[in-house]
Amino acid sequence: MPRLAIIVASTRPGRVGRDIAEWFHLHAANHGGFDLDLVDLAEIGLPFLDEPEEASTRVYTHQHTKDWSARVEAADAFVFVMPEYNNGFNAPLKNALDFLYYEWQYKPVSFVSYGMTSAGLRAVQMIKQVVAALKMMPVAEAVSVPLRQCLDENGRLMPNDIMTALATEMLDELERLTTAFGTIRAAVGG
Repeated sequence: MPRLAIIVASTRPGRVGRDIAEWFHLHAANHGGFDLDLVDLAEIGLPFLDEPEEASTRVYTHQHTKDWSARVEAADAFVFVMPEYNNGFNAPLKNALDFLYYEWQYKPVSFVSYGMTSAGLRAVQMIKQVVAALKMMPVAEAVSVPLRQCLDENGRLMPNDIMTALATEMLDELERLTTAFGTIRAAVGG
């Protein structure tokens, strides 16, 4: 079964991203198309990029980079559960992407974004340029969570039918593309 890494991008204390990721993780488990890996960047704790060599050399000197490389390499597809900060994506996600290069290539990626005004849509549009440069395939199907409408008075997520339906469509498309990109990775030796 292909491996889907669900990456919680926010590292901010008091974040809602972990709750959203846990909802999506449960939905993906019920979908049944993937072996799942819930990756929390707050727990990974990558420092600001500290490798002396370019990521494209794959010469890693730090154990945290070697561990991150192995975890990303093991995934066949990704979902970034990501906030929007100041109309853009957050620095920990960009840092996590920049640590590596080849490990991301020829793998589909989709997004569960969240935010107050645009539900994270502006951040997703910005990150698509970055993942495309890494030869990843951004999937059109995504879930956008408008926090003002989807959090209860205690700040807990209240998923609605639209979010659930979009999550299923996204997982179905990721499953199709994971199969196709597995063939490409095999052909290029990845």
